[in-house]
Amino acid sequence: MSVRSVAIETNDGVCPASLLNPREGTFPAVIFFMDAPGIRPTLVEMAHRLASHGYVVLLPDLFYRAGPYDPVEPAALFADPEKRAQFAKFYTSTSLAKARADTAAFLSFFDAQPSVKGSKVGCVGYCMGGGMALTAAGAYPDRVVAAASFHGGRLATGHAESPHLLAPKMRGRIYVACAENDPSFPEDQRILLEQSLTDAGVRHVIETYAGARHGFAVPDNPSYDPGAAERHWTSLLKLFREMLEP
Repeated sequence: MSVRSVAIETNDGVCPASLLNPREGTFPAVIFFMDAPGIRPTLVEMAHRLASHGYVVLLPDLFYRAGPYDPVEPAALFADPEKRAQFAKFYTSTSLAKARADTAAFLSFFDAQPSVKGSKVGCVGYCMGGGMALTAAGAYPDRVVAAASFHGGRLATGHAESPHLLAPKMRGRIYVACAENDPSFPEDQRILLEQSLTDAGVRHVIETYAGARHGFAVPDNPSYDPGAAERHWTSLLKLFREMLEP
């Protein structure tokens, strides 16, 4: 396994990222869209696990527009209103529209990597990254053949950037894992997303993980659920195996 730091030119500056290669050779590529607490060791470890299954994984720091920051511990961040307020400038520095533009740069970056096999890519996102993964699938349907969202929030809202509005443009397969207890993705949004994907003829699965809370898949979250997390890995790897590998 090789892990190296890279810098990717975007329309808004330079996005730092980690690029993980499982070993020598060529492999399908995956974009890993981070959650709201930002880049930290836990996400790198998750990207490492994903890469170990035979994927070139790009983990970009989507908060680059707001400048550098020290890794945070979600439990401490969520428990301290002052810390949350200070960190808000990073969270609000990105959006679905900005992530959509950044994804074009990420795809161009993959095109220049000798370790990347083919042009088709997968996307996975957690929390805010879930909506970004679905947005990438709708914005770049010729490239993104598989997109997964885990405890993603606000996937079907009245906002002009809502991912469900891109369903008619999606050509890849979509997997959405909802937490049973997640105010950021209530039942009415699940129904709307399901209907939008169905009406557009998108191959998809939307599942609710019973008993799970928002953040269940990420080990350093207070809501981490080991059983639900392992289920997430099984579902994610199945999706990528079926869509990215010959």
